[in-house]
Amino acid sequence: MIALPLLDTLSDDQLLAETKRLVANERAATATLLRALMELDTRRLYLREGCSSLFIYCTQVLHLAEGAAYNRIEAARTSRRHPAVLAALADGSLTLTSIRLLAPHLTDDNHRELLAAARHRSKREIEALIATLRPRPAVPTVIRKVPDLARSMSRREQPTLQASPSLDGTRAELVPERAVTPAITGCASNQIEAQAPLASRSAAPTMTPLSRDCYKLQVTISRATHDKLRRAQDLLRHTNPAGDVAALLDRALTLLVADLQRRRCAAVSTPRESGPSAGNTRHIPAAVKRAVWQRDEGRCAFIGTAGRCRETGLLEFHHVEPFADGGVATFANIQLRCRAHNLYEASLFFGDGGDCVREAAVPGWVV
Repeated sequence: MIALPLLDTLSDDQLLAETKRLVANERAATATLLRALMELDTRRLYLREGCSSLFIYCTQVLHLAEGAAYNRIEAARTSRRHPAVLAALADGSLTLTSIRLLAPHLTDDNHRELLAAARHRSKREIEALIATLRPRPAVPTVIRKVPDLARSMSRREQPTLQASPSLDGTRAELVPERAVTPAITGCASNQIEAQAPLASRSAAPTMTPLSRDCYKLQVTISRATHDKLRRAQDLLRHTNPAGDVAALLDRALTLLVADLQRRRCAAVSTPRESGPSAGNTRHIPAAVKRAVWQRDEGRCAFIGTAGRCRETGLLEFHHVEPFADGGVATFANIQLRCRAHNLYEASLFFGDGGDCVREAAVPGWVV
């Protein structure tokens, strides 16, 4: 048993350093485990242990979760074909999930280039990278009703078939009633499945790239949303005769984004001239909002020891010199902050009363 320091006795800097050390140790241990699994798989030692496969050995003898076992076995077998994968896992440039996603697409010719392109990428970014290599066709346009979950689970007979009309009403597709999944798919074609009531399912929406410029969006919508969609299709028939959902969604989102940008960052096509400053007030003029949003590129401008924050959601306008300390709403004194960093800097300046932020402000910060 390795003796660990009492974490609650460490300073903030020591705790950060200890966490990084532990993560590095975990990566090294995972890489070593993969090497052991590679050798164990080569010798087929799991058979001697009474297991019919390496997966059974990992789950029933090593007591790994099924997902953890699958990821490690896939990574081990991929590393056997391409040793550079193991090195990338050990240095933290690739994760087990990344390796699992990349494994089917790695060849002797492309693996070095593909591994380099995937370094430190998120799962979503790697899915997009794969979609550029292996584009998938768009799915057909279909709107159908999802059966009520409670009613479906109470029935034990074989799934029945129901007709699923397309958007233009020219054809119908027979689909198993209990096998239906909600979807809206982008690019040239779309699927939408409406459900009533919405609360009867808890499926989370997903977005999957099909190619470089084409995504599949899967989501469950309520009856009210479905009715709005149908109404919008009818109203747009003069410009969108087929009722294509992708075109309709793009038009709706264009209007929504423009409205939100107008409200959040005063983005307008013809801005009015700025009036005189209101003096000692929290109000931030629209001209300042526009300039700050453009300067900070719609992203949190907080810079920590590991670099600038990447958050682009829940952004707020932050007074670098706090308003309570005489800070004014000028271009130089206003920056974008995500909510977490806005609260963090407020706690540094005002205190949080809970001793949650113990360190002093980093030298050079203006709070």
